[in-house]
Amino acid sequence: MSNTELVPSEMLCGAAEPTSDVEILVPRDVPLGGPRAMNVRRTLPQRQKSLIGAWCFLDHYGPDQVADSGGMKVPRHPHTGLQTVSWLFTGEVEHRDTAGYHAIVRPGELNLMTAGYGISHSEFSTEQTQILHGAQLWIALPEQARHKDPGFEHYGPEPIDGDGWTVRVFLGSLAGSTSPVATHTALLGAEILVDAGAEVDLDINAAFEHGVLLDAGELQVNGHDLAADHLAYLPVGSGRVSLKAGSEPVCALLIGGEPLGEQIVMWWNFVGRSHEEIVEYRAQWQQEIGVDDADAAGRKPATDTAPRFGSFPADQPSPLPAPALPNARMRLRG
Repeated sequence: MSNTELVPSEMLCGAAEPTSDVEILVPRDVPLGGPRAMNVRRTLPQRQKSLIGAWCFLDHYGPDQVADSGGMKVPRHPHTGLQTVSWLFTGEVEHRDTAGYHAIVRPGELNLMTAGYGISHSEFSTEQTQILHGAQLWIALPEQARHKDPGFEHYGPEPIDGDGWTVRVFLGSLAGSTSPVATHTALLGAEILVDAGAEVDLDINAAFEHGVLLDAGELQVNGHDLAADHLAYLPVGSGRVSLKAGSEPVCALLIGGEPLGEQIVMWWNFVGRSHEEIVEYRAQWQQEIGVDDADAAGRKPATDTAPRFGSFPADQPSPLPAPALPNARMRLRG
C-alpha cells in the first residue's frame, strides 16, 4: 500500500497515554487520496515511538463497504529499504510487483514483499470483494539487508487453538508455533482471536518490545483497557502478555521484535538512512516513470544498468508520481 500521506519525522502521529507497564498509542485517521478516499487508522509511526522492534509503520483499515469506499486502488508505487506485510481479515487484494510476483492476498495469509534495493508494486481489491478489512505493516530492513534483491513470500499459518482463543503466527514464534518465513531481524507477528469473556496468557520474548493492536471487540492488555484501533506498547523486559476479552469477542494483532538499534529516515514510501538518500530515491523514481520536476532535475540514476524500481506491464494503470519534498531537512528517528 502506498503511504500517500507523507510521514517525515515532523509529521508523525498521535499521543500517548502512559501506564505502569503498558503505553497506549492513539491512532489518527488518514485518507489515502481522492474524494472517495479509503480511510485508514495509523498507529505507527508516532512522535514518541517510531519503531517497535523493526516494525516502522502500521495502518488499519475497514471493515469498509467497497461500494461506498471504492476499495483499495493503489497503482504502481516504489519502496526501498523495507518489507511490507499485508494481513487481511475480510476481502481480497491483487498484488503485482516488479520482481515478477503476482498474487492474491486473502484473509489469514501472510504476504511479505521485500523491497531491498528497490521495488515497485500495485494493490487493487478484487472485483469479488464487497467488504475490505485488514492491516498494512512495514518492517525496516537493517543495514546489512537493506540493499538486497527484492522478493516476495506467501505463507498460510495453521491456527493454534486454546481454551477460548486461537493464534495464527505469521512471523517468528509464539504459543508453540513458528513461522518458516525468514526475517532479517528477530521479529514476531501474530493474529489472536479471543472468545467473549475468555482470557489468554502468552509467554513472549522479554528481549523484544511488543505492540498489541485491537481490531475488534473489548480487550484488556495486562489489566489495561485497550480501545479499538489503539495500540498497546509493551517495553523490553515484558515476558508475558495477558489478553482478556470483555462481552464481545476479540480480534487483535501482536507484533514485536528486538530493538532495531539503528536510526532511519522514512518519507513517503521510502526508508533510508539520510535526507540525501531519500532525495535520491525520489529523483530516481521520477526519472524512471518519466516525470520531470525541479526536485529531480539534473539527478542521474545511481547505476547505468537496470532501473532501481523495475519495469511493469504496459497495460497497467499509470504509476503514482512522488509528492514534493518537504521544505525541512528530514531527520533520523529510532
